Amino acid sequence: MHSICIFLGSNPGAEQVYARAARKMGKELAACGLTCVYGGSNKGLMKLLADSVLESGGKVVGVTVKALRDKEIFHPGLTKLHVVSTMHERKALMAELSDGFVALPGGVGTFEEFFEIYTLSLLGFHSKPFGLLDVNNYYAPLDALLDNAEREGFLKVPHRNVILRADNPADMIKRMVGK
Repeated sequence: MHSICIFLGSNPGAEQVYARAARKMGKELAACGLTCVYGGSNKGLMKLLADSVLESGGKVVGVTVKALRDKEIFHPGLTKLHVVSTMHERKALMAELSDGFVALPGGVGTFEEFFEIYTLSLLGFHSKPFGLLDVNNYYAPLDALLDNAEREGFLKVPHRNVILRADNPADMIKRMVGK
């Protein structure tokens, strides 16, 4: 494993625990020699993640779309920034550049990116590990949704069990690398 794509919020979140987790994830990625692939933003948790990787001597690759380039400020210290035309191209390139995927707390964009990777795995389009970093029980409501989908016959148990889980970055990376 050489790189992990991190999906996370471009907002800081309501609790400092999210910022600490983003910074710790960055340090762990760098300490393990793993390149961080993410959306390239210089805002919120995304900025803290990139800052932490770079301050720890690691590499950070950002992937964005042209339309966002005019609306957002991108991290000035990135090892590399890819600019593509569409969100579909963005997600495809992030997947191509990554050997695994981790979702930290975030909003709708984070959910969408995670669920696309999850769906592609279930359909057999990739066999890369992916997981949820459950900081402050952030993903407990998602667990309830998946429990309901399973009870109602829309999600099979083996498909539920492919999601790696951890509540701290070091454990998540161990699970990712060990897979």
